[in-house]
Amino acid sequence: MNLAIDRDRLSRELEVLGQISEAPAPVVTRIVFTEADLRARDFVKRLCREAGLIVREDAVGNTLARWVGKDERLAPVGTGSHIDAIPNAGRYDGTVGVLGGLEAIRALMQTGFRPGRSIELLIFTSEEPTRFGIGCLGSRLLAGVLDASCDERLKDHDGKSLGEIRAAAGYIGPLSAVRLPAGYYSAFIELHIEQGPLLEQWEVPVGVVTAIAAPASLKIWIEGEGGHAGAVLMPDRRDAFLAAAEIALAVEKFARSTGADDTVGTVGVCEVFPGAVNSIPSKVRIEVDIRDIDQERRDSVLDKLATACSEIGSRRRVTVRTELVNADAPAQCDPAVVATLAAACVAHGLRFDRMISRAYHDSLFVSRIAPVAMLFIPCRGGVSHRPDEYASPDAIAGGTLVLAEALARLAE
Repeated sequence: MNLAIDRDRLSRELEVLGQISEAPAPVVTRIVFTEADLRARDFVKRLCREAGLIVREDAVGNTLARWVGKDERLAPVGTGSHIDAIPNAGRYDGTVGVLGGLEAIRALMQTGFRPGRSIELLIFTSEEPTRFGIGCLGSRLLAGVLDASCDERLKDHDGKSLGEIRAAAGYIGPLSAVRLPAGYYSAFIELHIEQGPLLEQWEVPVGVVTAIAAPASLKIWIEGEGGHAGAVLMPDRRDAFLAAAEIALAVEKFARSTGADDTVGTVGVCEVFPGAVNSIPSKVRIEVDIRDIDQERRDSVLDKLATACSEIGSRRRVTVRTELVNADAPAQCDPAVVATLAAACVAHGLRFDRMISRAYHDSLFVSRIAPVAMLFIPCRGGVSHRPDEYASPDAIAGGTLVLAEALARLAE
């Protein structure tokens, strides 16, 4: 099969999609169900229809675009990613997997190939947690990891529920109908920029992902006692921020204590009240992210942190309250799909290395219902979630070529 990726067309489409934003270029901000997000969806759906794909959307806005195969009774092969973007982001996160997936299908069509089983491009709703505080919303619902009660339970910063917001965007119907049955896909591959520096450092054009790390996310509230910064003596203080600082250092300590590079801990949010230089902090809220590809190891960090929160609260005479937002299980990629990706790299003379994904993706949840693997391409400096995020046209085209070859092999 003489596969050819139209690199220039793919680059142009990524550029056009990158300009659909709530902020001026090069910044990309596309929060789910905003006007920019809906315009971006319309752009991608139009491209899919122009390619001859059959497009449908579910009640939460997951978009499924199908190239019908010779035997519609067979479970399709899936590929795809997301197009929503956090504030002040770049143009390649997620979009490479969506537009690259579409270009892979077009490249196969160009050769005259006809798949035995259908190939389906899936554009997930709200991979980013920006609006509702939970990542991978669409794929969680597809996999049945999240139930329909989230329609009223999940709210944005303005207090509007998911149900209200999706209905205003034109997505109606019961969320219970979003769930796909186990085995819906015979295999699923997500093409993505690495969002890390390893492939660039290794000078390797393709990463074949063998495992996907998953986070546990916590919110922690610390309440002490405020007072004048000059008048309250140090022995009498119940400083909420200093307790929070100890907890943050404990996150680092316990993440390092496992001895595994794959265990990471981050305190990404810290809100201090009242926030005045001459006032002792009385309340603090922090948010913690702990992730690993080994669930038992990650959960041991959670247990140690819970003990530390209790000890720090008691010693500093402050109240510490924790809420576990989510603790998703990591995923192992399917060996057969991984082998297919490796064979596709070899077929086109592209060097590859096996690696893990330290960021988590919609594929983590698709793995609950289908055999999954991921394909990474380098991004400059490992930078992501910033306006200077960049993947070269050649790197994107190379990943798309491998994806097309793998889809063909899986769909024969």
